[in-house]
Amino acid sequence: MTPKLRRLFQSGVLLGVLAGCQLAPAPPETRPVARPDGAETRPRSADSEIIARHYARVQNDLLARGLLRTDGGEADVPFTRHALVEDFIRVALFDEYVTRDGHLVARETQSRLRRWEQPVRFGLVFGDTIPPGQRAVDRAEIAEYVGRLSRLTGLSMRITAPEQANFQIFVVNEDERRRIGPELRRLIPGIDIAAESTIAVMPRSTFCLVLAFSEGDASTYSSAVAVIRGEHPDRLRQSCIHEELAQGLGLANDSPAARPSIFNDDEEFALLTPHDELLLKILYDRRLRPGMRPAEARPVVEDIVAELMAGES
Repeated sequence: MTPKLRRLFQSGVLLGVLAGCQLAPAPPETRPVARPDGAETRPRSADSEIIARHYARVQNDLLARGLLRTDGGEADVPFTRHALVEDFIRVALFDEYVTRDGHLVARETQSRLRRWEQPVRFGLVFGDTIPPGQRAVDRAEIAEYVGRLSRLTGLSMRITAPEQANFQIFVVNEDERRRIGPELRRLIPGIDIAAESTIAVMPRSTFCLVLAFSEGDASTYSSAVAVIRGEHPDRLRQSCIHEELAQGLGLANDSPAARPSIFNDDEEFALLTPHDELLLKILYDRRLRPGMRPAEARPVVEDIVAELMAGES
């Protein structure tokens, strides 16, 4: 099973080109994707129904193999202070991709510490085929999770009207996502065609994604957009919400050594774990600064972890 795309792209200018992505031409524009919550729900297309059945099979397969766990792994997956330090360095201070000849190539490289330094305002946008009942479930799930993320990071976070948001969350089905361009441009002024196309042409192997952007050469994020497939069944849907929102805060990489964690491509855990909560606390500790390289950050991270895990080996 191919894992969801869990990468974070940082541009040199606000919502600039996502350098290195191999992009297909943008799809034809029709009507905007979003509708007010009270609007009449439209039926899903045949393509969307096929994809919904596909993801139902994917979820069933993962669950049958004991994956997509919703516990935190405390009972059977202990981790040490040393492991937490190494996990943080790999997840927060490395990138999985590099740009080569205008393409994005899988190659882990050192990066800089990136995070938000301003209040995060989440805008929730539903496609017009998402039923009211599902919207209510998603809204409640996201609102509870946003509160949890705010407590962990110390950042002010809340859900607001999309027009006032700097972190947009789109919950859309296949056809809505393909024509998402006008709504992206309305809610994220200055967004580049490359970013639009990255979202519009998501392959089936991509469960969900998040793109985060900074202004100039800064290592602080100024805006972001996450896309959750409306076709997902419950557990995959929760997994995408937990992962993309957390990665959109600055935990950009994955590590096969990170466990118990959602920042690992093995899909063992579906929801943010206590291990991952510590990663977020470390990332937003004021002793760390945006732009720090791994060598500079490591001794500070070691001090923070020693405090967070006092009494642990």
